[in-house]
Amino acid sequence: MRRPARFWIVTLAALVAFALTASLGVWQLGRAELKRALLAQQQAQRAAPPLGWDELRDAAARGALEQLHGRTVRLQGRWVAPATVLLDNRPHQGRAGYVAVTPLQADGAPVAVLVQRGWLPRLADERSRVPALLTPDDKVVRVEGRLAPPPSRLFQLGPDEEGPIRQNIDVAAAAARWRLPLLLASVQQTGPGEERTADGLALQRDWPVVAVAPEKHLGYAVQWFALAGLIAALYVWFQFLLPRRRRTGLA
Repeated sequence: MRRPARFWIVTLAALVAFALTASLGVWQLGRAELKRALLAQQQAQRAAPPLGWDELRDAAARGALEQLHGRTVRLQGRWVAPATVLLDNRPHQGRAGYVAVTPLQADGAPVAVLVQRGWLPRLADERSRVPALLTPDDKVVRVEGRLAPPPSRLFQLGPDEEGPIRQNIDVAAAAARWRLPLLLASVQQTGPGEERTADGLALQRDWPVVAVAPEKHLGYAVQWFALAGLIAALYVWFQFLLPRRRRTGLA
């Protein structure tokens, strides 16, 4: 029996829709597997021994700092207090605020790194007022945290701002401005203790986890495969079963 043109048009559309939804389901399965691998890598990084200045300098010389992201670091040095900046427009739990960043320079070694010391809320009635961070630069301090990429860069119009409050910080430009041998990385400080500003504001250090749980992608995959199955079922019903029922008088 010769099929009408409408049958082939519907068949082609169904095939395209089925292939697209099924491929999206497969893609989400791949994403879930990738996230499993990333989470396993993060857990392995956290379980690895802490890094010090020597390991960071060696990795930087080999261009391998990115491979160490997520590793615990324990550093000893001095704060470069005049170089402290507050990165603006960094919300936390729905509140506007800043991420405080201060360079830490190794004591007696030509190496430094940006330390993301924590998050501070913005004072709505005094946005231009800079919170006074208690940053002693006359004594050696110990900093513990996780190695991370440089602070994320947000969209901005025009060049980088000057002053203690700014939208972004460029590591290379900051190194030249402050004459510091900054590593192309940062440390998200995790402890010990709780630091506060001169106004009594606490620096919050519950850094967000970037990786999405694999279960979320598995849920998306199930939805796409279910949609592909629905398309196939509707195609078979309307193109074959329903016409046959009508011909036999069952419909």
